[in-house]
Amino acid sequence: MPLPAPVTTATRPCTLTSSPAIRHLRRLAAESLYNGFDGPPEAALLDQYGRPIRDLRISLTDRCNLRCVYCMPAEGIRFRPAAELLQDHEILLLTRIAAELGVQKVRLTGGEPTVRPGLVELVRGIAAIPGIEDVALTTNGVLLADLARPLAEAGLRRVNVSLDTLDPEQFRRITRGGRLQDVLDGIRAAEEAGLRPVKLNTVVVRGFNEEAVVPLAALTLDRPWEVRFIEMMPFGEVADFAEGSVVRTEETVRRLEDAFGPLEPLDLSGDDPARTYRIRGAAGTLGFISPISQPFCAKCGRLRLTADGKLRLCLLRDDEEDLLAPLRAGASYEELREIFRAAAYRRPFGHALAERLIPRQRVMIQIGG
Repeated sequence: MPLPAPVTTATRPCTLTSSPAIRHLRRLAAESLYNGFDGPPEAALLDQYGRPIRDLRISLTDRCNLRCVYCMPAEGIRFRPAAELLQDHEILLLTRIAAELGVQKVRLTGGEPTVRPGLVELVRGIAAIPGIEDVALTTNGVLLADLARPLAEAGLRRVNVSLDTLDPEQFRRITRGGRLQDVLDGIRAAEEAGLRPVKLNTVVVRGFNEEAVVPLAALTLDRPWEVRFIEMMPFGEVADFAEGSVVRTEETVRRLEDAFGPLEPLDLSGDDPARTYRIRGAAGTLGFISPISQPFCAKCGRLRLTADGKLRLCLLRDDEEDLLAPLRAGASYEELREIFRAAAYRRPFGHALAERLIPRQRVMIQIGG
């Protein structure tokens, strides 16, 4: 089966403005605006192990304009029809519920979130929700040059850009056809728009880019960026490929220390999964995210909302709670709130890889990382 053609825009979301389901959703949204909520509760949303949940990652689409080897199987995937995906008003409603329960940070992911029509106005709506203190975006950067300033003006505060190499041909191979200069232009535009600190996400894949980590790390010598090296995670149909392609963090660190000398650890405590270091004298920092060799489950404070409306309780597990079906079936605002709260409470302690299980239900492009 040939690869599906890259897309630059997602299918436009359906606008069934007169349907009973949409009228119901608008009524729920109106109810939420007048229920007296003006900020998060004093007690955070907790799971069954007492971990506070303050971060919601929202996948805006399953579509992407790249085809990265670690994210999408070579034969492609079946994209969901637009009618099966969360619409803007549904995202705003569920985000408001999350904020009422204690979520403070929202990160927008994909697929590739910048291919979703109306992204700027959606960011504006999320940023205006009481209790949401931070709105961030994870993107491949291809369309960011034109979007960075409008997004910043709408309320976006930070951006993470996927960048797996600085070599144009290697980039084309990893992304199956991408153009590196588009991403570099997007990173520059993000910095100029005030979306700081710029963070670059590098998935280290054996046989593709393990040697690229040195020039990527060198970007931090004179730029106040954070370059993050991420262990590849086995998912779905790319799992078998991924298992033989993992480069563990210790190997990446050795390679970097051979080039730059000992890395200086930084004490940046919090719920960020990255362990942060600096090359001596550098302006920026290096982060290491090690879900395989050093899981960070004990301090994880995240939930994920998939583009088709499932609340995913762990990135590396297939446990999900359907929010879209009850929402469109007429559930009340309070019923949706309780479904969200109860699902969050059930969140497992650790990911499936610790039990030698591989999540098979979705590939990364359908979750958003």
